[in-house]
Amino acid sequence: MPKWNPGQYLRFAEERTRPCRDLASNVRVAGPKRIIDLGCGPGNSTEVVAQQWPEAAITGLDSSASMIEAARKSRPEIHWATGNISDWASATGEKFDIVFSNAALQWVDDHAGIYPRLLARVAPGGAFACQVPGNYDGPPHRLMREIAASNHWRNRLPEGSVREWAVHDLPFYYDVLAPVAARVDMWETEYMHIFGGAADIVEWYKGAGLRPFLEALESETDRNEFIAEYLDGLRAIYATRADGHVLFPFRRLFVVAYQV
Repeated sequence: MPKWNPGQYLRFAEERTRPCRDLASNVRVAGPKRIIDLGCGPGNSTEVVAQQWPEAAITGLDSSASMIEAARKSRPEIHWATGNISDWASATGEKFDIVFSNAALQWVDDHAGIYPRLLARVAPGGAFACQVPGNYDGPPHRLMREIAASNHWRNRLPEGSVREWAVHDLPFYYDVLAPVAARVDMWETEYMHIFGGAADIVEWYKGAGLRPFLEALESETDRNEFIAEYLDGLRAIYATRADGHVLFPFRRLFVVAYQV
C-alpha cells in the first residue's frame, strides 16, 4: 500500500515550503536556543527553521521512517528522531524555545487537547507555532469523498476505512489556546498555485490528502482507477487557462501561541 513518499511529497517543494517560511518569519522569539520541528517530513520545513535561526540546536521529529531517512541524508548535522506527535506532546521532558509544526497537525486527533499540551512543552518566553491546511471542505476534498461514497466505490471503501485529516477554524484554536497562552497570533492565507494542468493537482494530493483513500484500496488496479476518476472530476472543476495552466487555490491556517 502507498506510504509516505519523500520524493512524491517534494515534487512541489516550493509550494509546500512557502507557507513554512511565512510561519517562521512571523514567530517573535528572540535568540531561541532549542527548537523542535514536529512532523518534519523529509526536512524541507526543518531547513527553513535552520535558516531562520542558525544558532539554535534543532530536532526534527516525524512518524515516517522513510521521511526521517531522507531528512537525515540532506542535513546529517541536525538531530532527527522517529516518533509520534501525540506521544511527544503527552510526555514529560525538556522544553523548547520554539515548538514548530508545518502541515502536520491535521493528521493528529484531539486538537482541543493536544494544542495546549504542545504549548506546555514550550519554555518561558517561547512559542508554539503551527500551520495546517484549511481547505477540508474545498472542491478537491469533496470530490474525493463523493467518489468514495458512490455506488461504484462504496463496497471497496466502506465507511470508516478512510482516515482523513481534519482541522477546525481559527476561532476554535483561539478558544483552546487563549486561556493558557500569554498571547495568540493567528491568520489565514490563500495561496494561488499555478500548475501545468489538473494532473498536477492529482500529483499534489498523492503526496498528502489522497493517500488515505489510496491506502484503503487493496490493489494497484483499484488505486489507478480511483486516480483516473478523480482526475476526470478535477478537470471539470479547474478550468484550463489560455496558456494551458490551471489556477489551484489552497487555503492555510497559521497559529502562533506564546508561553508566559
